[in-house]
Amino acid sequence: MTTGSLGLRSSGSYGSLQQFQNGSLFFPIQTTPPTSRKPPKTVKDKDKLILWIIKFAQRKKIGMLLLCLVSLAVFMWVLIVGKDAPESIIPSINMVPGPLSEDNVDVNVNLSSQIMAVKASTENTIQPVFFTGYKLPPGNPCENFTLPPPPADKKRTGPRPCPVCYLPSEDAVALMPNAPSFSPVLKDLKYIHKENLTKSEVGGSEFGGYPSLSQRSDSYDIRDSMSVHCGFVKGTKPGHQTGFDINESDLLEMENCRGIIVASAIFGAFDLIRQPKGISEHSQQNVCFHMFVDEQTECYLKNSSAVNIEKKVGLWRIIVVHNLPYSDPRRNGKIPKLLLHRLFPNARYSIWIDAKLELVVDPFQILERFLWRKNASFAISRHYKRFDVFEEAEANKAAGKYDNASIDFQIEFYKKEGLTPYSEEKLPISSDVPEGCVIIKEHIPIANLFTCLWFNEVDRFTSRDQLSFSTVRDKIRSRTNYTINMFLDCERRNFVVQGYHRDMLEHQSQPSDDILTYIHSPNPLVNPNDYNLKTKPAEFLVDPITVNPNLKFPTKERKSRRHRKTTNPNFV
Repeated sequence: MTTGSLGLRSSGSYGSLQQFQNGSLFFPIQTTPPTSRKPPKTVKDKDKLILWIIKFAQRKKIGMLLLCLVSLAVFMWVLIVGKDAPESIIPSINMVPGPLSEDNVDVNVNLSSQIMAVKASTENTIQPVFFTGYKLPPGNPCENFTLPPPPADKKRTGPRPCPVCYLPSEDAVALMPNAPSFSPVLKDLKYIHKENLTKSEVGGSEFGGYPSLSQRSDSYDIRDSMSVHCGFVKGTKPGHQTGFDINESDLLEMENCRGIIVASAIFGAFDLIRQPKGISEHSQQNVCFHMFVDEQTECYLKNSSAVNIEKKVGLWRIIVVHNLPYSDPRRNGKIPKLLLHRLFPNARYSIWIDAKLELVVDPFQILERFLWRKNASFAISRHYKRFDVFEEAEANKAAGKYDNASIDFQIEFYKKEGLTPYSEEKLPISSDVPEGCVIIKEHIPIANLFTCLWFNEVDRFTSRDQLSFSTVRDKIRSRTNYTINMFLDCERRNFVVQGYHRDMLEHQSQPSDDILTYIHSPNPLVNPNDYNLKTKPAEFLVDPITVNPNLKFPTKERKSRRHRKTTNPNFV
């Protein structure tokens, strides 16, 4: 075919281009039909078909060529566009030869607009998937588990562990949610970054950014998208020229933690590193155990030859922190305690334990028991004895935990904002005072906001985080109906065992290797038959601590040997 064949043709030709554009459905016939001549009878049927195709192709070759080109273009477009689209949103296309018209010529444009419209509408209607909890299978021993009455032991009237029903570690791993929990109201949380800081009001620090009281009030106005102070105000990213600085290699290690974090901290060489026990092989390989230490503690560890070439002490990966923002080690410890979501930006869950505690239960079992099974994103134990903030403040002053004037100032500030003593009217809130040595958290926006605002209160007022907990919780709850799982203190004592600070241990004249011996019995001390087990036995852990009875530590002189009769509030 030559180029000239695409122009206008005479009536004696196959037809004009004008007729084709006008949507003619039938190709024109020649004006002088060819004389038909009967083929010889010796020609076979196959030869007849070939001759007929050759003769017909001369008439239709232009139209068929255009039809094939259009069909090929449509097919290639659908193949490219529909490659990444779900099969359910791509309409079926039947490639049926038919008459050419303007509609057929524009099929590419129309089909493109239809598929893009379907894709856009699908993107608008697809809702994000959230974890909504689950129920244990019928017959599981943990389904109807209840606490037994406390042992009748008059010699042990103080706080103690109580039985907790955990699922086996492999079952807990299988129940790990694939989707995050729902974050009420707040969907997007950003953090304020500022280089030039000016202190205009009382309280706060350069590390916290000196938020004003008006900014503090605005941070409790929960919205869909928010920007708040959350430490690390200076620098390019948390741990890099922000105060609380961390080496780049360690920051990269922390960014690669994308699942579960177990974290603790020792500042001022105040505690000993206690190795977790009862950790499954799966958790040892997939859970990040990170211990934050300052330079003083690092020096102590090096002198004891405890750190190996991989910067590890047992399961703990040692993270050395430089340029600490506070002079008080206890206040520095609040940074990793409350801001783990900033230090580990890709983690999904975190378990914080104070350095005085020893973990004796697998992290997956803890998360399953206190978060996933309860459909909660934040869990913390309540204080074993006190439920009221005012009582907690007086106890802190009596024990010399902090400057009395600072405690009084903080409590008076909260009273003006509406803080009232705890009473039954606050139910289902079970307590206003947490035992903050363990925090179990899912890193979703609303939970991250909670710990950010909690840290801001610690940064502005005293470092006693028990005093500010209920204020932050109640302000967020009033705006979002966000709830926190406050479990029993005796349940917390089941999966962590409290030790002694290093300075107390060094008071011993002849310290022995077994100065701290904790036995976590692998066999349940509660008879499983008492709970009508019908499936794979769950794990009942009861009183996992055994302390050397000959070990004595210096205590305050007692004026009287009489013991007051007390009751355990965990079982009231």
